Amino acid sequence: MFTGLIQALGVIRPRTDEQFQISCVSGQTDLILEDLAIGDSVAVNGVCLTVVEIVEGGFVATASPETLRRTTLGQDLNGYFNLETSLRAGSKLGGHFVTGHVDGIGCLQSSVQTASSWEMQFTAPRESLHLWEQQIAPYIVPKGSIAINGISLTIAECDARGNGFQVAVIPHTYDETNLKCLKPGSWVNLEADILGKYVAKFLRSAPHPNTSPVFDEMSPISTIEEITPDFLAEHGFS
Repeated sequence: MFTGLIQALGVIRPRTDEQFQISCVSGQTDLILEDLAIGDSVAVNGVCLTVVEIVEGGFVATASPETLRRTTLGQDLNGYFNLETSLRAGSKLGGHFVTGHVDGIGCLQSSVQTASSWEMQFTAPRESLHLWEQQIAPYIVPKGSIAINGISLTIAECDARGNGFQVAVIPHTYDETNLKCLKPGSWVNLEADILGKYVAKFLRSAPHPNTSPVFDEMSPISTIEEITPDFLAEHGFS
């Protein structure tokens, strides 16, 4: 489990098709390397990887074929990668709960600097032969949380389906992460808020007794009756 608060930037050098050496190059590198041990988890651009070897200035990790299919690690290893070690009991939770299990690959559409932030527009996966690539849009909601390349960000606004959304990035986050390296057309790892996923699953599995839910196999959310205060109270929300 991670928080989405990036500790350092790193670069990746492939050793084999599935094994990579990650070297820290900037940021609070001591936070990454000081007591890093084999078996620890590190989020690399939001992807949870397990440390299999400690090397000078970094570590080695292995990514499964499934991870390479679902994330940008299987596309382009150039540039800088966001690094964060796993959350420890008692640590401050300044972002939101990030699992490191990427839901899909999104794309930066535009990045505009304003007086106080960078307004960045992204698209989430729309149509795909892979069912998992369509599962993130329903969880993208205004003022909700999302992890972009492992960075905890708040969704400023989104379209009705959640396929397009915008985030406002403060200068500190922009400067200390690889968001500053992105250009329109750049691919990013997206992970929706895990709390939204559990709520959606609850609504799927607990339909109203007087309705017959219709399940759409291409969507993680079923069609049920309107969610009202009475509905929430009946199902344990007060």
